Amino acid sequence: MTTTQHLALFDLDHTLLPLDSDYQWADFLARTGRAGDPIEAQRRNQELMDRYNAGNLTAEQSAEFMLGLLARATPAELDDWHNAFMEEVIQPSVLPRAEALVRHHIDRGDLCAIVTATNQFVTAPIAKTFGIPQLIATIPEMQEGRYTGRIAGVPSFQAGKVVRVNQWLADLGRSLEDFDASYFYSDSHNDLPLLEAVTHPVATNPNPTLRTLALERGWRVLDLFEDMQDAKS
Repeated sequence: MTTTQHLALFDLDHTLLPLDSDYQWADFLARTGRAGDPIEAQRRNQELMDRYNAGNLTAEQSAEFMLGLLARATPAELDDWHNAFMEEVIQPSVLPRAEALVRHHIDRGDLCAIVTATNQFVTAPIAKTFGIPQLIATIPEMQEGRYTGRIAGVPSFQAGKVVRVNQWLADLGRSLEDFDASYFYSDSHNDLPLLEAVTHPVATNPNPTLRTLALERGWRVLDLFEDMQDAKS
């Protein structure tokens, strides 16, 4: 059996999707009356997004609110809500250019994974939509069949993404150094640790901080949603 020589890793929010699935999930729950006081839930959601964009949000601070939402309901209720969320918010946002990028790597036999800070419950159905079987996401803790609102293990966030990718590859008997080429597509400077760990970092729909850094370092810059940005301007 031939060993795969290329590795392709994809961030999810604002990289393969033109939105933040974590933010949109919390907004969806708030709008539909499933997150307590809707106004307070939306305020808290926006506060966390602003702190994330500024680079001063920890995984634990995010989890207190985001994973706390999962603790409000049974898994069966959450699954029903998530089905509606996929239909209303996610499916219309899966765009051809992002699908084509993923398909390019899958078709040539690369080892592929989504590596996202957003929790596994929210992102597992989205990964399946893109046809990527391997998902490395923040894992929400469960006890006695209910989510606790806490993180299990190392969160897939900032340097934690490198830890989690290395753990996954070690389970396969491999390491980043084994690949002739390794790619990571991301929009955010929060992902610098993993971008710096691969041979081919790709600043994808990058925020201003990452775009500037990518240009300084000669990294590839890829704008998948250029047409959307033009339409809004």
